[in-house]
Amino acid sequence: MDRIRIRGGATLRGTIAISGAKNAALPLMAASLLTDQPLVLANIPGLVDIKTMADLLAAHGVAVSGPSDGELTLTADTITNTTADYELVRRMRASVLVLGPLLARFGRARVSLPGGCAIGTRPVDLHLAGLQAMGADIDIVDGYVEAQVSGGLTGAKIPLAKVSVGATENLMMAAALADGETVLENAATEPEIVDLGQCLGVMGADLEGLGTSRIVIRGQSTLGGGRHTVLPDRIEAGTFAMAAAATGGEVTLAGIGLDVLGATAGVMEQAGVELAATDAGILVRRPGPLLAVDVATAPYPGFATDMQAQLMALMATADGTSVITETIFENRFMHVPELQRMGADILVDGNRAEVTGVKALKGAQVMATDLRASVSLVVAGLIAQGETMVNRVYHLDRGYERLVEKLAACGADIARVGA
Repeated sequence: MDRIRIRGGATLRGTIAISGAKNAALPLMAASLLTDQPLVLANIPGLVDIKTMADLLAAHGVAVSGPSDGELTLTADTITNTTADYELVRRMRASVLVLGPLLARFGRARVSLPGGCAIGTRPVDLHLAGLQAMGADIDIVDGYVEAQVSGGLTGAKIPLAKVSVGATENLMMAAALADGETVLENAATEPEIVDLGQCLGVMGADLEGLGTSRIVIRGQSTLGGGRHTVLPDRIEAGTFAMAAAATGGEVTLAGIGLDVLGATAGVMEQAGVELAATDAGILVRRPGPLLAVDVATAPYPGFATDMQAQLMALMATADGTSVITETIFENRFMHVPELQRMGADILVDGNRAEVTGVKALKGAQVMATDLRASVSLVVAGLIAQGETMVNRVYHLDRGYERLVEKLAACGADIARVGA
């Protein structure tokens, strides 16, 4: 199994091209099930999760071409199977996003429950309750969601009990083919939700309220194909911005606007990092010391839980003590013991971590536990004295395209090595 070796101390300087957003690409791929016409997606990142979703769609009968030069063509004109097997779904929770499109177009779907997750429970009850409100009959049988509807889904008013990105996406797609109007209240407002809605609009869906907590979808009898470009990955951009700031470097994040970073940009500016919009993208530099900041994760437009681990690595050498509160997932501090192995001063009390900056981290053997925890260890390794070896890096392949190559091109002493 590969590992990533990092010799810390190099200052990052250069330009990093930001890839398409994984969290946007996966629901967009699922949306191909809504039509028998080709859906062409550009700016698709080369990630393991993209391949997993492509394999799942192919198992349903979708013709998958690519990705080639970042472009993927999906044609669901002949669906041979409406079951999403456990062996595929267990590899990636986003696989549950095929449920709404399959049910809406074919009147039936059988999708394995995605099971547990290292960072905490992520139930699909909101997905199921919404589909039931639209007329679906749903049973849980032997670990599978078995859903069917006679005569098609019907539009409904659906107040989500809590903000859920996945439920919002699944219900948006299902409602696009439902009979009548569906109103999603307390909907997620993430840029990836807007991106999905814009793609559905290209396919002929009628939506309004994208980017707000109230989304209205007027169902169509059929949808067509189209072409859509995936928005840039704000989590990848935020990660590289924090890596540049941690090393005291100066990096241009190409292909993304400052507005897309959202709350991450504000938090970094509080920490003494400068971010400036340029014609190429975002210029990131840290002219002075890092300053401790207090942050609580929250649904968009709040500070993203997917940036929490990276921020903790950044704060590990900041001046002062920062308090990081995790409100989204109950088990998302698994990177803390690994950062402590590198000399970080972190005290955890429930969902609250108190990080007191130290003069320097030290390289060590560390173990990745999930995607964002993995990359936080890479950020820590970039500033640590000596050599850091990050094990179980297959997590990184799920969400970061060419991570090692991008960092090395900016001067990092980093390499992927065999076990």
